[in-house]
Amino acid sequence: MIPITVLIADDDAGMRLVMRKLVQQAEGYELVGEASDGAELIRLYDAQRPEVVLLDVEMPEMSGIDCARAIQDRDPRTVLVFATAHEEYMASAFEVYAFDYLVKPFRVERAMETFRRIRERLRGGEVETMAVPHTPLEAEEKPTVGKMSNVGSVPGRMMIRHREGVSFVDVPDIAMVMRENRATVLLMKDGTRYVVPDGMAELDERLPDEIFFRTHKSYIVNLNLIESVQPYGRWTYIVKLKGLKEDALITHDRFEELQKRFM
Repeated sequence: MIPITVLIADDDAGMRLVMRKLVQQAEGYELVGEASDGAELIRLYDAQRPEVVLLDVEMPEMSGIDCARAIQDRDPRTVLVFATAHEEYMASAFEVYAFDYLVKPFRVERAMETFRRIRERLRGGEVETMAVPHTPLEAEEKPTVGKMSNVGSVPGRMMIRHREGVSFVDVPDIAMVMRENRATVLLMKDGTRYVVPDGMAELDERLPDEIFFRTHKSYIVNLNLIESVQPYGRWTYIVKLKGLKEDALITHDRFEELQKRFM
């Protein structure tokens, strides 16, 4: 099994030692860096791109919460685990979709259970799958999408500006919109990717909500392509899309809203 890469960050050297030993003790993990402040954490993250970040909340230069926001804008699939003595920050941690929140002093067994759950999610294992029925809107029912085109709007078509120029696409063929490497990416059903200048909020406004659903601050998905939903973190799930290797994240509250759309 390929080791799961981990980056740790804490301004306390003693706590970094504890974190280091935890990673060494956990099966299937590899430590790729240590940071003593938030700014160093972001520099190391950009250099190493770890799968897991274990971090404190209160750190010099940048707080752990601010670091988490910056990391999620680069890759929302990064697993964030907070290890802190400050229980009052728990709500803020889960606003940035933290996988877990360890309150110091925590038991080794508690941390090992977190590592085990992360390993199951990232490297496979038995997971519960929640099937989502097909949306009542069939792909052939193409709505008028005039609000999405800057000029020359036609039914079912969208003009997008991207790094290579301008393209016209069929709206039902858009599979997903996502944040990736601090940019907005429009992913088509055939795997074509367009890096566009629009923000997520702007695209959420432009895309018709009969077909598209904002599952997470970093994802908008085509309802017609949802195949299943699987648990990921304590308050987050993975959305599997038909015919795509890429998948999306959905928060607990948005999953509840999604279920209402199919009732």
